[in-house]
Amino acid sequence: MYDAIILAGGENNEPLTRYTSQPYEAMIDIAGKPMVEFVAWALAASPHVSRIFVAGPAEELAKCSFPVKTIILTGGRTIMETISIGMEALGHENLALVVTADIPLLTPAAINDFLDQCASVSADLYYPIVTKADNERRFPGNKRTYVRLQEGTFTGGNIFLVNPRIVPQCMQVAERIIANRKNPFKLCCQLGWTFVVQFIFGLLKLDQVEKRVSDILGIKGAVIRSQYAELGIDVDKPSDLELVRNCFTQGC
Repeated sequence: MYDAIILAGGENNEPLTRYTSQPYEAMIDIAGKPMVEFVAWALAASPHVSRIFVAGPAEELAKCSFPVKTIILTGGRTIMETISIGMEALGHENLALVVTADIPLLTPAAINDFLDQCASVSADLYYPIVTKADNERRFPGNKRTYVRLQEGTFTGGNIFLVNPRIVPQCMQVAERIIANRKNPFKLCCQLGWTFVVQFIFGLLKLDQVEKRVSDILGIKGAVIRSQYAELGIDVDKPSDLELVRNCFTQGC
Protein backbone atom coordinates (compact mmCIF):
# COMPACT_ATOMS: atom_id res chain seq x y z
CA MET A 1 0.00 0.00 0.00
CA TYR A 2 1.01 3.62 -0.51
CA ASP A 3 0.67 6.76 1.57
CA ALA A 4 -0.72 9.74 -0.34
CA ILE A 5 -0.02 13.47 -0.16
CA ILE A 6 -2.62 15.93 -1.45
CA LEU A 7 -1.21 19.32 -2.46
CA ALA A 8 -3.89 21.75 -1.27
CA GLY A 9 -2.03 25.03 -0.80
CA GLY A 10 -2.57 26.60 -4.23
CA GLU A 11 -4.13 30.07 -4.12
CA ASN A 12 -7.16 30.80 -6.28
CA ASN A 13 -6.09 32.38 -9.58
CA GLU A 14 -7.53 35.56 -11.06
CA PRO A 15 -9.85 34.01 -13.68
CA LEU A 16 -11.55 31.87 -11.01
CA THR A 17 -11.94 34.68 -8.45
CA ARG A 18 -14.74 36.07 -10.62
CA TYR A 19 -16.72 32.88 -9.96
CA THR A 20 -15.80 32.10 -6.37
CA SER A 21 -14.51 34.13 -3.43
CA GLN A 22 -12.55 31.19 -1.98
CA PRO A 23 -8.89 32.19 -1.56
CA TYR A 24 -7.66 28.59 -2.03
CA GLU A 25 -8.42 26.35 -4.99
CA ALA A 26 -8.75 23.28 -2.77
CA MET A 27 -11.66 24.89 -0.94
CA ILE A 28 -13.71 25.85 -4.01
CA ASP A 29 -17.26 24.56 -3.68
CA ILE A 30 -18.24 21.64 -5.88
CA ALA A 31 -21.72 20.22 -5.28
CA GLY A 32 -21.77 21.64 -1.75
CA LYS A 33 -18.30 20.44 -0.71
CA PRO A 34 -14.74 21.75 -0.97
CA MET A 35 -13.25 19.97 -3.98
CA VAL A 36 -10.30 18.64 -1.97
CA GLU A 37 -12.77 16.37 -0.18
CA PHE A 38 -13.59 14.53 -3.41
CA VAL A 39 -9.90 13.84 -3.98
CA ALA A 40 -9.38 12.57 -0.44
CA TRP A 41 -12.40 10.24 -0.56
CA ALA A 42 -11.37 8.85 -3.95
CA LEU A 43 -7.96 8.02 -2.51
CA ALA A 44 -9.51 6.46 0.61
CA ALA A 45 -11.69 4.22 -1.59
CA SER A 46 -8.65 2.69 -3.28
CA PRO A 47 -7.34 -0.52 -1.66
CA HIS A 48 -3.83 0.62 -2.62
CA VAL A 49 -3.89 3.72 -0.40
CA SER A 50 -3.03 3.77 3.30
CA ARG A 51 -2.65 7.14 5.05
CA ILE A 52 -3.65 10.43 3.43
CA PHE A 53 -1.76 13.67 4.16
CA VAL A 54 -3.38 16.96 3.07
CA ALA A 55 -0.90 19.84 2.93
CA GLY A 56 -2.14 23.41 2.68
CA PRO A 57 -3.95 26.05 4.78
CA ALA A 58 -4.39 23.99 7.96
CA GLU A 59 -7.12 26.12 9.54
CA GLU A 60 -9.28 25.97 6.43
CA LEU A 61 -8.63 22.28 5.84
CA ALA A 62 -9.64 21.48 9.42
CA LYS A 63 -13.21 22.45 8.47
CA CYS A 64 -13.38 19.73 5.82
CA SER A 65 -14.88 16.27 6.14
CA PHE A 66 -11.99 13.92 5.43
CA PRO A 67 -11.62 10.13 5.72
CA VAL A 68 -10.49 8.81 9.09
CA LYS A 69 -6.87 8.20 8.04
CA THR A 70 -6.32 11.81 6.95
CA ILE A 71 -3.55 13.94 8.47
CA ILE A 72 -3.57 17.72 7.89
CA LEU A 73 -0.24 19.51 7.38
CA THR A 74 0.59 23.19 6.99
CA GLY A 75 1.84 23.61 3.42
CA GLY A 76 4.88 25.49 2.16
CA ARG A 77 5.28 28.58 -0.02
CA THR A 78 5.81 26.60 -3.24
CA ILE A 79 4.65 23.28 -4.64
CA MET A 80 8.06 21.64 -4.15
CA GLU A 81 8.33 22.98 -0.59
CA THR A 82 4.90 21.53 0.17
CA ILE A 83 5.93 18.20 -1.36
CA SER A 84 9.04 18.21 0.84
CA ILE A 85 6.92 18.84 3.94
CA GLY A 86 4.65 15.97 2.99
CA MET A 87 7.54 13.61 2.30
CA GLU A 88 9.14 14.42 5.65
CA ALA A 89 5.84 13.72 7.42
CA LEU A 90 5.70 10.22 5.92
CA GLY A 91 8.46 8.98 8.22
CA HIS A 92 9.68 6.50 5.60
CA GLU A 93 11.27 6.35 2.14
CA ASN A 94 8.78 4.09 0.40
CA LEU A 95 7.09 5.21 -2.79
CA ALA A 96 4.30 7.72 -2.10
CA LEU A 97 1.47 9.18 -4.15
CA VAL A 98 1.42 12.93 -4.75
CA VAL A 99 -1.94 14.29 -5.93
CA THR A 100 -3.15 17.83 -6.58
CA ALA A 101 -6.30 18.97 -4.77
CA ASP A 102 -7.94 20.37 -7.92
CA ILE A 103 -8.97 17.11 -9.64
CA PRO A 104 -12.36 16.40 -7.99
CA LEU A 105 -13.39 13.96 -10.76
CA LEU A 106 -10.65 11.56 -9.65
CA THR A 107 -11.97 8.02 -9.18
CA PRO A 108 -10.68 4.92 -7.35
CA ALA A 109 -10.64 3.11 -10.72
CA ALA A 110 -8.27 5.72 -12.19
CA ILE A 111 -6.02 5.50 -9.13
CA ASN A 112 -5.97 1.70 -9.18
CA ASP A 113 -5.19 1.54 -12.89
CA PHE A 114 -2.31 4.00 -12.51
CA LEU A 115 -0.80 2.14 -9.56
CA ASP A 116 -1.26 -1.27 -11.16
CA GLN A 117 0.69 -0.06 -14.21
CA CYS A 118 3.38 1.49 -12.00
CA ALA A 119 3.90 -1.87 -10.28
CA SER A 120 5.21 -3.36 -13.54
CA VAL A 121 7.98 -0.76 -13.92
CA SER A 122 10.95 0.09 -11.68
CA ALA A 123 11.38 3.88 -11.38
CA ASP A 124 11.76 6.83 -9.00
CA LEU A 125 9.02 8.97 -10.53
CA TYR A 126 5.88 7.81 -12.34
CA TYR A 127 3.83 10.31 -14.37
CA PRO A 128 0.55 9.62 -16.21
CA ILE A 129 -0.44 10.90 -19.64
CA VAL A 130 -3.79 10.69 -21.42
CA THR A 131 -4.38 10.85 -25.17
CA LYS A 132 -6.34 13.75 -26.62
CA ALA A 133 -8.76 11.21 -28.09
CA ASP A 134 -9.47 9.66 -24.68
CA ASN A 135 -9.91 13.08 -23.10
CA GLU A 136 -12.30 14.34 -25.76
CA ARG A 137 -14.22 11.08 -25.75
CA ARG A 138 -14.82 11.42 -22.00
CA PHE A 139 -15.18 15.22 -21.86
CA PRO A 140 -16.10 16.59 -25.31
CA GLY A 141 -15.02 20.17 -25.91
CA ASN A 142 -12.86 20.39 -22.78
CA LYS A 143 -9.74 22.50 -23.40
CA ARG A 144 -6.44 21.12 -22.11
CA THR A 145 -2.74 21.72 -22.74
CA TYR A 146 -1.58 19.08 -25.23
CA VAL A 147 1.81 17.95 -26.50
CA ARG A 148 2.15 16.36 -29.95
CA LEU A 149 4.59 13.46 -30.10
CA GLN A 150 5.24 10.71 -32.63
CA GLU A 151 2.96 8.32 -30.76
CA GLY A 152 0.07 10.78 -30.61
CA THR A 153 -1.17 13.90 -28.83
CA PHE A 154 -1.22 13.82 -25.03
CA THR A 155 -2.11 15.79 -21.93
CA GLY A 156 -0.60 15.22 -18.50
CA GLY A 157 -2.23 13.87 -15.36
CA ASN A 158 -2.14 15.31 -11.86
CA ILE A 159 -1.17 12.26 -9.84
CA PHE A 160 2.40 11.04 -9.36
CA LEU A 161 4.14 8.15 -7.66
CA VAL A 162 7.39 9.38 -6.14
CA ASN A 163 10.42 7.97 -4.37
CA PRO A 164 10.89 10.36 -1.38
CA ARG A 165 14.67 10.05 -1.62
CA ILE A 166 14.80 11.93 -4.93
CA VAL A 167 12.95 15.04 -3.74
CA PRO A 168 15.92 17.00 -2.24
CA GLN A 169 18.09 16.61 -5.35
CA CYS A 170 15.26 17.56 -7.72
CA MET A 171 14.01 20.70 -5.98
CA GLN A 172 15.39 23.46 -8.26
CA VAL A 173 14.92 21.72 -11.60
CA ALA A 174 11.47 20.46 -10.62
CA GLU A 175 10.40 24.00 -9.66
CA ARG A 176 11.24 25.18 -13.20
CA ILE A 177 9.44 22.24 -14.79
CA ILE A 178 6.34 22.87 -12.67
CA ALA A 179 6.40 26.60 -13.48
CA ASN A 180 6.34 25.78 -17.21
CA ARG A 181 3.94 22.82 -17.07
CA LYS A 182 1.23 24.73 -18.98
CA ASN A 183 3.66 25.86 -21.70
CA PRO A 184 4.89 22.88 -23.78
CA PHE A 185 7.40 25.00 -25.72
CA LYS A 186 9.13 26.42 -22.61
CA LEU A 187 9.05 22.97 -21.05
CA CYS A 188 10.68 21.54 -24.12
CA CYS A 189 13.37 24.26 -24.06
CA GLN A 190 14.54 22.87 -20.73
CA LEU A 191 15.30 19.61 -22.50
CA GLY A 192 17.66 21.21 -25.07
CA TRP A 193 17.42 22.77 -28.54
CA THR A 194 17.50 19.44 -30.35
CA PHE A 195 14.34 18.59 -28.48
CA VAL A 196 12.82 21.97 -29.38
CA VAL A 197 13.26 21.31 -33.11
CA GLN A 198 11.91 17.78 -32.79
CA PHE A 199 9.00 19.08 -30.71
CA ILE A 200 8.07 21.74 -33.28
CA PHE A 201 7.87 19.13 -36.02
CA GLY A 202 6.17 16.51 -33.84
CA LEU A 203 9.15 14.15 -34.09
CA LEU A 204 9.74 13.53 -30.38
CA LYS A 205 9.06 10.07 -28.99
CA LEU A 206 7.78 9.30 -25.51
CA ASP A 207 10.87 7.31 -24.58
CA GLN A 208 13.11 10.22 -25.65
CA VAL A 209 11.29 12.63 -23.36
CA GLU A 210 11.26 10.07 -20.55
CA LYS A 211 15.03 9.50 -20.82
CA ARG A 212 15.92 13.20 -21.13
CA VAL A 213 13.86 14.22 -18.10
CA SER A 214 15.40 11.33 -16.16
CA ASP A 215 18.90 12.53 -17.11
CA ILE A 216 18.18 16.15 -16.14
CA LEU A 217 16.77 15.17 -12.74
CA GLY A 218 19.33 12.40 -12.16
CA ILE A 219 16.57 9.85 -11.56
CA LYS A 220 14.69 7.05 -13.31
CA GLY A 221 11.36 8.33 -14.63
CA ALA A 222 8.48 6.37 -16.13
CA VAL A 223 5.60 7.65 -18.25
CA ILE A 224 2.35 5.76 -17.64
CA ARG A 225 -0.29 5.86 -20.36
CA SER A 226 -3.74 6.06 -18.80
CA GLN A 227 -7.18 5.89 -20.40
CA TYR A 228 -8.71 7.79 -17.47
CA ALA A 229 -9.19 11.43 -18.52
CA GLU A 230 -10.25 12.26 -14.94
CA LEU A 231 -6.56 12.36 -14.00
CA GLY A 232 -6.03 15.50 -16.08
CA ILE A 233 -9.18 17.52 -15.40
CA ASP A 234 -7.75 20.12 -13.04
CA VAL A 235 -9.87 23.13 -12.11
CA ASP A 236 -7.73 26.13 -13.01
CA LYS A 237 -10.06 28.15 -15.27
CA PRO A 238 -13.79 28.99 -15.38
CA SER A 239 -14.58 26.42 -18.09
CA ASP A 240 -13.04 23.67 -15.91
CA LEU A 241 -15.12 24.75 -12.94
CA GLU A 242 -18.28 24.71 -15.07
CA LEU A 243 -17.42 21.27 -16.47
CA VAL A 244 -16.82 19.74 -13.05
CA ARG A 245 -19.94 21.27 -11.49
CA ASN A 246 -22.04 20.04 -14.42
CA CYS A 247 -20.57 16.57 -14.06
CA PHE A 248 -21.70 16.33 -10.45
CA THR A 249 -25.10 17.83 -11.25
CA GLN A 250 -25.69 15.45 -14.17
CA GLY A 251 -24.01 12.45 -12.58
CA CYS A 252 -21.46 11.97 -15.33
